[in-house]
Amino acid sequence: METLMTRVLRSGLIVAAVVAPWGLVAQDTDGADALAVALQTRYASVRDFSADFVQTYRGGVLRTTATEQGTVQVRKPGMMRWVYTSPEPKEFVSDGERVYSYIPADQKVFVADVPPDDKLGTPALFLAGKGNITRDFEAAYADVPVAEGTTVLRLTPLGADPEFEYLLLTLDIDSLQILALSARDFQGGDSTISFANLQENQGLTDNDFVFRIPRGTDVISDGSIQ
Repeated sequence: METLMTRVLRSGLIVAAVVAPWGLVAQDTDGADALAVALQTRYASVRDFSADFVQTYRGGVLRTTATEQGTVQVRKPGMMRWVYTSPEPKEFVSDGERVYSYIPADQKVFVADVPPDDKLGTPALFLAGKGNITRDFEAAYADVPVAEGTTVLRLTPLGADPEFEYLLLTLDIDSLQILALSARDFQGGDSTISFANLQENQGLTDNDFVFRIPRGTDVISDGSIQ
């Protein structure tokens, strides 16, 4: 259950951009800090969002590649609905108190309490609307190719985080919308989610994050079937 939950909470942080002609961003620590402050201000104004997504994982010890896609809805603080449509249907929902993990082919729903803040880790806190870019990360411009009209910010957690080494955020320079966020894990793997049709502050409500147990499905909570 912990693996499923970590995957869901981490997923909302990782976004990929469609790239154009390449350039390089100058390394300027003061500028990166100012950008992080502006980004935190903008991020704090986003109450909810929905989008289509494509999630890709590349690398790691076995140098594998996996791609999935679906739709996502997020409402701060802590509510999420990830509906995967390909290659395998599945659904992950957090109503702010519990997380439901459902894979139709297994006819099982796994239910767990949302961990307390001190057990979530930095990526999950950020997604849940409880993290803070300027408080939780050291910001620097990333020395990587970037698309015209974008910049890439490298965020290194100030405290040790078991899930990832650093994050790369690709931002639209004018709007500061997060176009991409890639997480590098400690095995050398990179997780990326690309968003399309992104809509912010659409007025999502608690009802959008209610999970209804499908008929004929076993409910597994704390390792026992109910």
